[in-house]
Amino acid sequence: MTNIYVGNLPYNTTEADLQTVFSEHGKVDRAKVIMDRETGRSRGFGFVEMSVETEANAAIEALNGADMDGRKLVVNVARPRQ
Repeated sequence: MTNIYVGNLPYNTTEADLQTVFSEHGKVDRAKVIMDRETGRSRGFGFVEMSVETEANAAIEALNGADMDGRKLVVNVARPRQ
């Protein structure tokens, strides 16, 4: 299972949007947009889990720096929480 960090998301991005973008590169097991507890608004980043490593790497390669609603995505393998 590869956990992928997706940063610099447009604030109106939904989990369905994230799933759709990544599913063009393989099977997405889970897509999560991180929301602010206080405002209920997106914090501008999220995570995508893909079980096939080659598909995950292809998605990272294709989407890192890609434009999404005028913002350049930052996409890489998520680091474990410290």
